[in-house]
Amino acid sequence: MLAYMKRTTVKLPDALDARLRHEAELRGTTIADISREALEAYLGGPSERRRLGAAAAGRSGRSDVSERIEEILAAEVGR
Repeated sequence: MLAYMKRTTVKLPDALDARLRHEAELRGTTIADISREALEAYLGGPSERRRLGAAAAGRSGRSDVSERIEEILAAEVGR
């Protein structure tokens, strides 16, 4: 758990709130823990940030990287 956490209010439809509460009860944990876990899974945590392989394109040995940068970035983002 982080040393400092910010409190945020989220408005949920009744059905989703019921599912969230049920899941927390099944797991024996808190709604906050499941919410954080779900947000990390959806947004990706700091350790899950994806690095673009194009960042190392300058070391590829190819001389046409600057001409192909849009193509290279599109391929990286698309995977």
